Amino acid sequence: MLKGKCALITGSTQGLGYAMAERLAAEGCNIVLNGFGEPAEIGAKSKRLESEHGGRAIHHGADLADPGQIAALVDAATEAFGGVDILINNAVVRFFAPIEDFKPAEWDRALAVNLSAAFHTIRLTLAGMRARNFGRIINMASIYGQRATVNRVDYVTTKTALIGLTRAVALEAASQDITCNAICPGTSPSPNIEERLAATMEEQGLSRERAVERFMASRQPSRRFVAMDSVAALAAFLCGPGGADLTGAVIPIDGGWSAS
Repeated sequence: MLKGKCALITGSTQGLGYAMAERLAAEGCNIVLNGFGEPAEIGAKSKRLESEHGGRAIHHGADLADPGQIAALVDAATEAFGGVDILINNAVVRFFAPIEDFKPAEWDRALAVNLSAAFHTIRLTLAGMRARNFGRIINMASIYGQRATVNRVDYVTTKTALIGLTRAVALEAASQDITCNAICPGTSPSPNIEERLAATMEEQGLSRERAVERFMASRQPSRRFVAMDSVAALAAFLCGPGGADLTGAVIPIDGGWSAS
C-alpha cells in the first residue's frame, strides 16, 4: 500500500525522525528528510535509505521557523515525488527555564518550530492529499502533551496544542481516506537525552546505567527507554491499511507513564 508514496518527515536527520524515515523507506516510501547537520553525513544517510530500501530519498534543510522555507520544503517534495502522501511533523526545539526567566525570543521560536510549522505543512499538503484521496498525517506530540512538568513551559504548551490541531484536522478530513493522529512518546534515547545523560554522568560521577536509573525514576514505570524502532513501527502502522479507520487519536507509547 505504501510503495511509491512520498513521506515527508520534519526533523528527520537524526534520532526518532530518522528512525521513522528508515521504517517508512522499508515499507516502500520515497523519503523527504528535513533538518540540520553536516552535509556529508546527511548525504550518507540519504544514500543509505536508497541503497537499503530501493526508493528515493532527498533532503531539504528548511528552517521550520520560517513559513517561506516551509513552503519551499513542500514545493521540493512535490517537484521530486508529485506530492506529499505522508506527513510526519516531528521537528522540535527545547528550552529549559522557569516562566519568569523564559526568554521571549526562545518562546517565539518554540511556537514557530513546534506548533506553527505543523500548521503550515498541513495547510500546504492537505489539498494534494484531498485530490489523491489519500493522506496520512502524524503529529509527534509527547507525554508532556498530556501532563505538565516544571521549567518547560514552551514544550508543554506546544505539545498540548499539537493534540488540539490533530483533532481539528482529523475532523476536517474525515470524509476522505485521510487520517490525522498524534503519537505521544515517553522518553527515547534521542541525541538530546543522551547529552543530558552524559552531563549527569560527568557532574555526578555516575555510570551510564546509574544515570539512566535516576533519569527514569520519575518517568516510565517500565524503567527503560521507549525504543525508537517501536515508535517508528507505530507510525508505519498508522500509515498502512490497518490505520485507515484510526483518526483523531492521541496514542501514548510511554512504558506506562501516562497510566501512572
